[in-house]
Amino acid sequence: MSNKFYESPKANLFLDLITGLASNEIICHVTRVGGGFGGKESRNIIPCITVALAAYDLQMPVRLCLTRAEDMKLTGHRHPFKIVYKVGFLHSGKLKSLDLCLYGNGGYSTDSSLIMIERAMLHCDNIYKCENMRVRGRICRTNLPSNTAMRGFGCPQGLLASELIMDQVCSYLQTNYEQSIIRELNIYEPNEKTHFSQAIERKDWHVPKMWKNLKETALYEQRLRDVEEFNEKNEFRKRGLSMIGTKFGIGATSALFFHQAGALVNIYNDGSVLITHGGVEIGQGLQMKMLQITAEQLGIDISLVRLHETATDKIPNTTPTVGSLSSDLYGPALIDACQQLNKKLAPLKVKHPTLTWQKLIEQAYYERIQLFANGFYIVPEKFLKHNLEKNDVNFMYFTQGVGMSEVEIDCLTGDFHILRTDILMDFGKSLNPFIDIGQIGEFISLCTGAFMQGVGYLTLEELVQGDSQHPWISECGSLDNADPNKYKIPMANDIPIDFRITLLNAHESSDHAVCYSSKAVGEPPLFLSATVFFAIKRAISAYRQGKEPFALNIPATCERIRMACRDQIVDSIIPENKDKEFQPCGSF
Repeated sequence: MSNKFYESPKANLFLDLITGLASNEIICHVTRVGGGFGGKESRNIIPCITVALAAYDLQMPVRLCLTRAEDMKLTGHRHPFKIVYKVGFLHSGKLKSLDLCLYGNGGYSTDSSLIMIERAMLHCDNIYKCENMRVRGRICRTNLPSNTAMRGFGCPQGLLASELIMDQVCSYLQTNYEQSIIRELNIYEPNEKTHFSQAIERKDWHVPKMWKNLKETALYEQRLRDVEEFNEKNEFRKRGLSMIGTKFGIGATSALFFHQAGALVNIYNDGSVLITHGGVEIGQGLQMKMLQITAEQLGIDISLVRLHETATDKIPNTTPTVGSLSSDLYGPALIDACQQLNKKLAPLKVKHPTLTWQKLIEQAYYERIQLFANGFYIVPEKFLKHNLEKNDVNFMYFTQGVGMSEVEIDCLTGDFHILRTDILMDFGKSLNPFIDIGQIGEFISLCTGAFMQGVGYLTLEELVQGDSQHPWISECGSLDNADPNKYKIPMANDIPIDFRITLLNAHESSDHAVCYSSKAVGEPPLFLSATVFFAIKRAISAYRQGKEPFALNIPATCERIRMACRDQIVDSIIPENKDKEFQPCGSF
């Protein structure tokens, strides 16, 4: 079975149950998956099994090709959230207590919802210390299609909860303090503990330094004055500037069995190398990094190394390509296999020190030296803990970052442009800076970076479902904008006009970063796109000229931005007592 799905063992398991065949009689091949980032983890099981069952019954090849609308309705979507909270803080802005409840819309079935809500609960502190904190999570069953895993897997929702709370605190205290000062005041200090009892280790905690660094290099104070000056001179165009940080926990703490990986390295007698592992390429640059690691370990040119597609007959029981873990898992597995081969070849290298790689391998073949090896790696248990009853959870490590964005909105239409974005990320010793920076925000045809995917999530990509109040839109519960004509993703015009990305390099390597002292890349930068959302909100505040808080739900579409820019036109439509709760929905 050839599929676009990155949890092949699960497909094998369900096919076992349906066809009665054993797993060794079913082979799943995955060459690559065109994005998805979570959406193709579990929801593709249904069409995969349907096609496989038809092929098994008819004893002939069967192919299923969905229309774009069918695919969007079937794949599943990110969980919408509602947060309810009470927060206590001092006049200085220092957080003292927080009682938070997270409600996630799971749709008609749980799918990945329980793990997702758990990760949201473990990330709702973001980079801020709160002495007294209680967090509860609930998944709500609704009459909508089942929501599923998407890039970040609950973490962006939890991180957003913390920033929305901080934004409200800052709005309350804005007469006395600037927002970045209040946020900086609450950042974790080294050796403090999170609300789930994980210590913030001094050696691995770089956010305070990164915060000050970006604030200086991005000229925050000067740009803030420039924004205020611009807003005073322009009546219907306003600007906003926002700066936030992120702390993203790496590792599936509730599933220790996820943290294992296998790899196979074959060396042919002409010196060429073929590798395979259980990871799936979904646009994150995994395969290039694996080629680099193999070439580095064997001491050969990367052109001699080729990668075979992921297949269950090569590597069984593979770990799903989720949680930004793949480089941390499959990299060490390949290193293990290469070290086995180097150990076997070492005596021959001593005996024939002048031989080229090709001649060395040819000689090894004649001397009957094994030229293939299976590598295996597991993450040590000491790096992972999961005991929610005792409030004791431990991630492998945190990938950290700080971002700053400046936006300009048209208050009469709700249109906006990202004028400039500055990002500083800690990826440890990056395996490939070109790929890793691309994961933040470089573009090939369409937006592939986590940052721009986050911009779409927070400002553009609204799901419009039919309901009983709007029967002319679509069938109740059915997704109306299930095609590119209605569902808008970020395009070239949405990219920051000035986009500056920097990687933090000047620090000690982490004991927790497992592959060449690198850190996970795929998901952590996504949340820094929240700088755009909060910059938009500050621009709206400048137009409203009032200090009272106002609601701005996600995504901050043009309709919502316009209606939040309260003026005579809006007041003629929305009564003043409804201003805080009214949220336009959809472009209909």
